[in-house]
Amino acid sequence: MTWASIDLNADLGEGFGRWRLTDDEQLLSVVTSANVACGFHAGDAVTMRRVCRLAAERSVRIGAQVSYRDLAGFGRRSMDVPAEELAAEIAYQIGALEIFARAAGSRVSYVKPHGALYNRVVHDEEQAAAVVDGVLLSGERLPVLGLPGSKLHTMAEKAGLPTITEAFADRAYTADGRLVPRGQDGAVLTDPATVAERSVSMARFGVITARCGRPVPVRARSLCLHGDTPGAVSLARRVRRQLETAGVRVEPFV
Repeated sequence: MTWASIDLNADLGEGFGRWRLTDDEQLLSVVTSANVACGFHAGDAVTMRRVCRLAAERSVRIGAQVSYRDLAGFGRRSMDVPAEELAAEIAYQIGALEIFARAAGSRVSYVKPHGALYNRVVHDEEQAAAVVDGVLLSGERLPVLGLPGSKLHTMAEKAGLPTITEAFADRAYTADGRLVPRGQDGAVLTDPATVAERSVSMARFGVITARCGRPVPVRARSLCLHGDTPGAVSLARRVRRQLETAGVRVEPFV
């Protein structure tokens, strides 16, 4: 499936205390949805408040980027968390971000897992169900952003939650439509021309080229650009400009 319009999302607020990883202000001038770190893999109260304020000023939708409790590993280490505990921690993160989103005159509009949790809920039904339970526990029936065909989307649909399909402009894909693990060479793409070309292909034609060279169908309503990718701001600007030149409207999915 292809779309006349596409959402651009980025992972933002990924700092802690005096340390900042993402150029939030510049990226918020390009993207239409902001996945805001909620304090478990990155982010803190001051950072969440600042990013929510900046996003609201620019009419960028605010999403809760929830993760395992793993500040030291940036949420990218595999963890085994009991389902009840994980659900509570998901709700906790959403609730924390909602306070700052409301204070900025906005709301949390969707939920997206981060890092190891994102990859885990592609195939792990129990962990996927726990994430969905956490969304429901937060008191809002929020859309869930994730890979097409993931267990997360299956469980969300069973619970009556909206699902939003996502693709990654700056990540390499396997032949079965999954992301190449970050530990492998070539998993993250940084060449602006390549990333922009792939973005247009996904948005207009629903196809991306896997690392093996095989075309892979991708049903994406939202494209992700990682805020911690080298040159993330110029990369995002190049992608948006090329999408619009190709006749694709860039606008929020919610």
